[in-house]
Amino acid sequence: MSIKVSSIIKSYKDQKALDGISFAIERGEIVGFLGPNGAGKSTLMKILTTYLKPTEGNANVAGYNVTTEPIEVQRRIGYLPEHNPLYVEMYVREYLAFCGSVFAVTKERIEEVIELTKLTPEANKKIDQLSKGYRQRVGLAAALLHDPEVLILDEPTTGLDPKQILEIRDLITQVGKTKTVFLSTHILQEVEAICERVIVINKGNIVADKNLKDLMENTAQIIEVEFDYRVEEAFLLRLKNAKEVVNVSGFVYHITFDTNTDMRPLVFDFAHDNQLKILQLSRKNKNLESLFMELTNS
Repeated sequence: MSIKVSSIIKSYKDQKALDGISFAIERGEIVGFLGPNGAGKSTLMKILTTYLKPTEGNANVAGYNVTTEPIEVQRRIGYLPEHNPLYVEMYVREYLAFCGSVFAVTKERIEEVIELTKLTPEANKKIDQLSKGYRQRVGLAAALLHDPEVLILDEPTTGLDPKQILEIRDLITQVGKTKTVFLSTHILQEVEAICERVIVINKGNIVADKNLKDLMENTAQIIEVEFDYRVEEAFLLRLKNAKEVVNVSGFVYHITFDTNTDMRPLVFDFAHDNQLKILQLSRKNKNLESLFMELTNS
């Protein structure tokens, strides 16, 4: 087990940032950690990286307790915080050597990580000369220097342009082939592109913990249908398993069904039986964004 969180509570005076959450992550998983601002994401990451102690409960990383064995945990994690702290007056290679000295890594390992993170063209530049995308690469390189078992990444693509996001995404995917990655992000497309599993937290509680594929498949479906004239929403709610009808524009409706069964044939037959003319009919799967909004009541 790479990460095990058991009934973690973190309180600040009378306010609970985390309210008894539990989950486990196996070695080699890439897990997305989602939640709105103030949900408790950064608090949990700071506990897992030993920056904070829980008020109650336990957390283990790579088999070591974050409270009683913090040094052992630190040896086995690579951490990229949301606000990547860098000594910008240092050269890239110089900075990585400085970071590597904490773990006594070799020069050869430093060069391996520079190559892995595609920093070779920038290795002799000062960090303050780099774009934000390359600065994120430097932070990720520093997190990888000691070849950690677990990578904990807090908002690794915040503020990057689309090209930089794709580059960092590819790098995380590559690294995730051999390591456990626990990734916090506000960019839901990143989770869909990178992660195998998603944990959603809201107001200090876990509201979803599922394989991403299962989460996307086991959700209500939306049928978009366009008629040739206005139809009352209440009339369409007579459809079997229909739980919501929204007139999105003109004569176009979104009908939400609480079933995975393709409901287009049923809508077609219903329209035929009630002398409704269908101009277009299509099925729309919910995306992660809509699921996130539902789970967090955003």
